Amino acid sequence: MSWNDSEKEDTTIYKVVVNHEEQYSIWPEYKENPLGWRDAGMVGNKAEALAYIKEVWTDMRPLSLRKRMEELAKNPPPVLPSVDKPQEKSLVDRLCEGVHEVETDIRPEQSAQGLKDAIDRDYVHIKFTQTKGTTVLGVRLDRESCDFSEADFINGTGRIHFEGNLTLDFVKVRCIADIDLKTFSGTGYLVKAEAKAAA
Repeated sequence: MSWNDSEKEDTTIYKVVVNHEEQYSIWPEYKENPLGWRDAGMVGNKAEALAYIKEVWTDMRPLSLRKRMEELAKNPPPVLPSVDKPQEKSLVDRLCEGVHEVETDIRPEQSAQGLKDAIDRDYVHIKFTQTKGTTVLGVRLDRESCDFSEADFINGTGRIHFEGNLTLDFVKVRCIADIDLKTFSGTGYLVKAEAKAAA
């Protein structure tokens, strides 16, 4: 018999051992079990020991993992909100819905003359006061659509109708506002440029 043949002929008697994670292995019967392993109750030659392991070790997952997965199956984690959930409306959409409280934003101070100067430059600032942190929009006036006929800038009385264009959050919009010259406040809203074109 050659050296290789004798090497292949394993006459060692093995015991099947198992650890705390219920993972199986074989170990020579005459040796003391390695730390953390205990006898599984089967002794035989190598082929018999391996056949026994194949029969009993049907789930290769460690015990701790199996327990964790069983716990998750019994008590699944809360379902996260769906990504399909409608998102909060954009600032543009909110300002396009309904009518909002607005003020003129004239610096350094609110005055009829300051507002007239802004109108003469065809550029006014309209502040939407009910948005978070307030929203101030710079509006390029459309003179043909504005109405200053009721405004008395000398006495600071009357009403002004503003219309003008701007881009807000990359969306072209038209701002429409009616302002009381005495209080520099009134109401206003936005209209998307495409919506106006479609109308």
